[in-house]
Amino acid sequence: MHPMLNMAVKAARNAGNIIMRHLDRLERLTVETKGLKDYVSEVDRMAENEIIRVLRAAYPYHGFLGEESGAQAGDDYVWIIDPLDGTTNFLHGFPHFGVSIALKYKDRLEQAVVFDPSRSELFTASRGGGAQLNDRRIRVSRVTELEYALLGAGFPFRSHDHMDAWIGTLKEFMLNTSGIRRPGSASLDLAYVACGRYEGFWEIGLNSWDMAAGALIIQEAGGLVTDFAGGHGYLESGNILAGNPKIHAEMLRRIQPHLTEDLRR
Repeated sequence: MHPMLNMAVKAARNAGNIIMRHLDRLERLTVETKGLKDYVSEVDRMAENEIIRVLRAAYPYHGFLGEESGAQAGDDYVWIIDPLDGTTNFLHGFPHFGVSIALKYKDRLEQAVVFDPSRSELFTASRGGGAQLNDRRIRVSRVTELEYALLGAGFPFRSHDHMDAWIGTLKEFMLNTSGIRRPGSASLDLAYVACGRYEGFWEIGLNSWDMAAGALIIQEAGGLVTDFAGGHGYLESGNILAGNPKIHAEMLRRIQPHLTEDLRR
C-alpha cells in the first residue's frame, strides 16, 4: 500500500471509530442546520478534526479541503475530506454512512479511501494501482445492457433548481433498468459502482468531498466517471455520472434529452 494511502486509511479508521462510538447516543448530540435538509453534528466535526490531525502530523505542508472546516492552504497536495457522508442517515440510526478521503496532487486525484464503519468495509485506490475492498481487488460490473442494470442515484436535495430535469432522468431510468436505489451516501454509492453492486450512478449538485474518493476508486476498478457532458469537470460542476464503460455510455446518451443547458456545461 502506498504510504500516503496507508496514512489515509489510518485516518479513516480513526474517524470511523469516533462515529460508531456515538451511534448509540444520538439523542445527546448537538446538531445544526447548514442549509435546506443539510445537517452537521458534533460527530462530523470530531471526525474531521481527527482526520486532519492524523494527516497533518504526517504531512505538515499539505493543504486540506474539508466539508466542515473548509479550505486550508498548503503545497500542491490537497486532502479532500468528507468525515461523515450520510449525516442524515447517521442521525436517524440508519446504518448507511461513510468516511471519504481523497488526495489530489495539482489537478489529479492520486489516493482514495471510502470507509463504511458500520460494515467494516474499506474501499481504497491508488492511481495506477487498482482498487480494493478489504484488500481484495475489485472491478466494475460486467453487465452490458441497461435493462439488466441496477443504478444508484442521489436526490438534488440542496437545491430544487433542476428538479424537473432530475425527474426526467429518473423516469427514463426507472422505465429502462432493473431498478434504482437511493441509500443517501454518495461516496458509498460510488464505491458500490466500483465493486459491481451497481452498474451506474448519477447525481446533480454534489460537492467535491462527496465524490473525489469514489471517483478515483471507480476509475481504478475499470469504470468511467464524467460530468453530464461526458467531460472531466464533475468535481467543479458537482454533476456526476459513473458506471462500467457500456452502461456509462448508455446512461450518458439517455440523459441528454432531459438536461437543461446549465446541466450540459
